[in-house]
Amino acid sequence: MYNTSDIGIAAYLQLKGFKLKECKRLETGKFYFSFDDPNGDCSPSALEFLDSDLCKFDNIVRNLKKILFS
Repeated sequence: MYNTSDIGIAAYLQLKGFKLKECKRLETGKFYFSFDDPNGDCSPSALEFLDSDLCKFDNIVRNLKKILFS
């Protein structure tokens, strides 16, 4: 299993075809996503996301939300 609280990484893993097993919001307010990862491929894909244009897009959306809600 591969777990993350980052919605951008979770969306990217789904885009890459990884099977989402669990998705919830914890009592702390953090997100929790769990992916089936029998071959250990999720971690390299999550790192791949960090160098992608999709990550840049995700960060821009987050920054725009901060501006709107501040």
